[in-house]
Amino acid sequence: MRVFYELSTLPAFRNAVVTIGSFDGVHAGHQEILRQVNQLAAQVDGESVVVTFHPHPREIVYPQDKRPLRLLTTIQERIELFDRYGVQNIVVVPFTVEFSQLSADEYIQKFLIGAFQPRYIVVGYDHRFGLNRQGDIHYLRWYGAEAGYEVLEIERQVIDDNAVSSSKIRQAVEQGDMVTAHKLMGHFYGIRGKVVRGQNIGMELGFPTANLDTGTPNKLIPADGIYAIFARHQGVRYGGMLYIGTRPTLTMYHNRTIEAHLFGFRQSIYGHELQLELVERIRDDAAFQNLEALRQQLEKDKLAAMAVLSRYGWSEEQTLRQRQWPSAAIVILNYNGKTHLERFLGTVCRTGYPNQRVIVADNGSSDGSLSMLAERFPDVERIDLGRNYGFAEGYNQAIRQLEAEYVALINSDVETTPGWLQPIVELMERDPRIAVVQPKIRALEPRRCFEYAGACGGWLDTLGYPFCRGRIFGETEEDTGQYDEVQDVFWASGAAFVIRRQLFEQLGGFDGDFFAHSEEIDLCWRLKRAGYRIVAYPHSVVYHLGGGTLAYQTPRKTFLNFRNSLFTILKNEPAGKLLWLFPLRLVLDGLAGGLFLAQGKWAHIGSIVRAHFGVYGAWSRLMRSRRAASHWVEQHRISSVPDTAGRYRGSIVWKYYAQGVRRFSDLRLGSAAPKP
Repeated sequence: MRVFYELSTLPAFRNAVVTIGSFDGVHAGHQEILRQVNQLAAQVDGESVVVTFHPHPREIVYPQDKRPLRLLTTIQERIELFDRYGVQNIVVVPFTVEFSQLSADEYIQKFLIGAFQPRYIVVGYDHRFGLNRQGDIHYLRWYGAEAGYEVLEIERQVIDDNAVSSSKIRQAVEQGDMVTAHKLMGHFYGIRGKVVRGQNIGMELGFPTANLDTGTPNKLIPADGIYAIFARHQGVRYGGMLYIGTRPTLTMYHNRTIEAHLFGFRQSIYGHELQLELVERIRDDAAFQNLEALRQQLEKDKLAAMAVLSRYGWSEEQTLRQRQWPSAAIVILNYNGKTHLERFLGTVCRTGYPNQRVIVADNGSSDGSLSMLAERFPDVERIDLGRNYGFAEGYNQAIRQLEAEYVALINSDVETTPGWLQPIVELMERDPRIAVVQPKIRALEPRRCFEYAGACGGWLDTLGYPFCRGRIFGETEEDTGQYDEVQDVFWASGAAFVIRRQLFEQLGGFDGDFFAHSEEIDLCWRLKRAGYRIVAYPHSVVYHLGGGTLAYQTPRKTFLNFRNSLFTILKNEPAGKLLWLFPLRLVLDGLAGGLFLAQGKWAHIGSIVRAHFGVYGAWSRLMRSRRAASHWVEQHRISSVPDTAGRYRGSIVWKYYAQGVRRFSDLRLGSAAPKP
């Protein structure tokens, strides 16, 4: 899913199937519109586009209205619901006085046609637009005959003989009738907010609560009382109960509060965001003679809330199983990798981690990957990035949308083994200094050999050349268990590694300028500079096809290899060392070109030349990236001394070409040996 907040940033949508509206609540009627939009987009090989407005038009058109505007959904909640219902593109139009003055003709010509060039426009039966709501569906159709778009009208939706509308849902919510609201919306009514400090009365009663500040004054808050709820925190869904009211038993307080008690939850989460789903109202707010009487009533409320939630499949045991393990998102970045997903995704889904999500982030594939996923892997979450951002920025875009403590990055051409993730998370939970862990990466064929992309963990020599335990340049070893000890390394392979999501964001994520190749070395280097550990865990094994997502031994790979290797040292090596290292690397790159010349690989020589010009052309941007990286390191370092485990003090180029060293175990590592 892509979200746009300015019309000036819109791309040229392909065969756009567009719908427009405020969509407050994204209720069952809206969902029928979205279903038709998605279905039409699939039929014409187009893109689904939802156009909504912020702020709500009524705030602009009727600013003096004394009736307070109360919304069922904030703009962020609407966006998340659009994503849940499979929309590819969201356009949030800033609704201004100037926009409200567009006539119906201007609205169609300048806005709809000018910005979207729609193939279809899908709207509800009562859709009106333009100044003073001049335009209607008939006018829209009349224009379509000339402009080349078709209009599809969605009839009023009826549930239990009750016509669905946002106003009826608001009425139900105002009365605390969450059952009716749920029926009309098709999902539970939601409230979200930041947890703030209260008076700790709930703690004294044995019912600690999270006090919520919604931060949105026009969000509709239900009637006072006690509610059975679901609550989501850091990827785990809890059962609980919610209090909304003025606390009449506590006469010294008069403010209205929103307080959630989560069953079996004992963490301190001040400042965290909490998402609530209101399931059913249990009782009205009431005053009690004393705190003991209130406590006894809360015990009864808890039993009542549990009984309600059990009807929706919730149990304490289920939450306990989830909560015992930190949340982990397994993310696969895909670009036209439909055949790889069909072959390998099933193994990833069988990872068996107790609190996992499997997500495919699609980089604008044109091979039908997304439709295949919807059909064959409906439980796998999908993020449609809309275009090819490359490996580095594609992962950045996807991870920004996730809530998880750990993120496992897996190439689409990787076959995982059952249970590979759990021991890695256990290892990271034991030591907060561990930022990244890589499993052993074997070749898919022959399976007894290490795979080029990462083998048993990456090292870096003094000149900035990478190699691996089990692979030096193009020489991969057979795995006989020689590297089965858990050891610190310098970098982890982007083909398969696990990272703490918070650290990924704090240290800047991948550098999008790399596009692909070596971006994981750059990120790991920043983490090492901040004092964190990178670890290879060989007891977990995955198998990599190799070259499935970015082919080896191609001019494109050579270009990225040489350019990004220079990017990496320029961003991370001390300035004093660069004075001699950078010129030396240019000389060594020239010698590499001579080797390609001897092999008759002319295109690869051109790749080296283009790589150098790519560095010079990006010099000012590189220096900004270098300063940003140093800033992130200083802000989040845990040690004044960088972690140097996995850094080889010699030259791997000299060892390989001059001394014939082909196996990692033949290197004399000296004091640069990894930590136990």
